Amino acid sequence: MTEKIQKHLEALKARHAELDAKIAEEMARPLPDDMVIQECKKQKLAIKQEIEEVEKKLA
Repeated sequence: MTEKIQKHLEALKARHAELDAKIAEEMARPLPDDMVIQECKKQKLAIKQEIEEVEKKLA
């Protein structure tokens, strides 16, 4: 069970990093799309909250 939770946590952290990269990429564009950035930040926050919940279970 713990291994499955650990794998899920790793996947969440990877997705969080992907969203970070996507936000940085979008902000580097000459005309960044604020809606894309806003949606990525929203998803990133939800993932961060889920990461915190999973880490509590592992503690």
